[in-house]
Amino acid sequence: MTELATIHPEPNIIPRSGHGISRANISPNALKVLYRLNNAGYAAYLVGGGVRDLSLGREPKDFDVATDARPEEVKRLFRNCRLIGRRFRLAHVYFGCEIIEVATFRALHEADGEAGDNARVLQDGRLLSDNVFGSIDEDARRRDFTVNALYYRIGDFTLVDYVGGMADLQHGVLRLIGDAEVRYREDPVRMLRAARFAVKLGFRMHAETAGPIPRMAHLLSHIPAARLFEEVLKLFLTGMGLQVFECLRHYGLFGCLFPDTEEVLAQDELGSALTFLSRALANTDGRIAEGKPVTPAFLFAALLWPPISRRLANLGQNTAEPIQVIHETAGEVLERQLRTVTIPKRFSIPMREIWSLQPRFERRTGKRALRLLSHPRFRAAYDFMLLRAEAGEAEAELAHWWKELQLSAVAQRVEMTGSRRRSGRRRHRRKRNDTA
Repeated sequence: MTELATIHPEPNIIPRSGHGISRANISPNALKVLYRLNNAGYAAYLVGGGVRDLSLGREPKDFDVATDARPEEVKRLFRNCRLIGRRFRLAHVYFGCEIIEVATFRALHEADGEAGDNARVLQDGRLLSDNVFGSIDEDARRRDFTVNALYYRIGDFTLVDYVGGMADLQHGVLRLIGDAEVRYREDPVRMLRAARFAVKLGFRMHAETAGPIPRMAHLLSHIPAARLFEEVLKLFLTGMGLQVFECLRHYGLFGCLFPDTEEVLAQDELGSALTFLSRALANTDGRIAEGKPVTPAFLFAALLWPPISRRLANLGQNTAEPIQVIHETAGEVLERQLRTVTIPKRFSIPMREIWSLQPRFERRTGKRALRLLSHPRFRAAYDFMLLRAEAGEAEAELAHWWKELQLSAVAQRVEMTGSRRRSGRRRHRRKRNDTA
């Protein structure tokens, strides 16, 4: 029996008393959109992650609306609306900083090729265009996971379930809708989403959802590098990066995103590279949990450091210019990395600065050490060096020294670095003789 057996011809209608969703927990702006659509005679449903999270008692990140109104009809109802998208037309209704996304029900359409502007176009199994509108039951079958295909109907406050999503929520199962191989071939990013949702929700992947991933992971090479950059941020900057990393490696997905790093991890007999990455991701997760800022530059600096560290370790003491080695290796690693995941320059430049500052921590005497304290990237580079020390890459005593230097008064800093000014002959100005 395949996962297609979970799709039911008639929906399971769950009354208000049978679910835990309350309008008090729904964005007032989302309610405005739902009620205006409903009052205009259109079907109006809250759908997707918002319904899933509300059903689990969690606070949703955003609220999406599904309707039978066409995008142009939605735009006529809302002056604060903009239509976006080429692959599938969507309506964005703006309320200040909050955007309520409104999508018209999508249809099941299996024919390949083009059929006008409202066509579903596939190339080598990948979905390129998807502007075919349909009914709610078709829309449910088109969504990715059963737990994301629950519809909250504003008209009577019921939940509509065509695909067994409520049962999967209750049992903690992440299940792909439809044939997994077909769905992954349509959009290989669904494999990354499966890993992310499994970790985020604490669910186990259904066997037929998880099974094809290792042998289909290579399909990610067909995805534009810029799109994978956005997916990487979703994977690692949501507070569960370490668990996501472990899940990606388990299913053979991490190496498709960061091939050079995976190569080092596969040969990491002492486990130092794995320890470093685990500490770095745990550190990032901790900062997110505490509400502290995190930057993609630091994340990518950590994810791509292992191949650079290996190059430095292989050279050992045979180089007097480790900064030059880092520059050269960084260029090579980054060139290869950009073939899979784009890293915008606003992040790659500070990332490389974090790397290039690492050898400077070894220089603890003279004014150079004091100047390093005032470098714009000092704090990020220092935190990076601490992680290297925790992983055994840098001396613990070195990390302790730099910590003490930062906590010291100016006079003590001068003493620690031996950068006291040399005493020279004081020049005396000759007094002017005002006598005649």
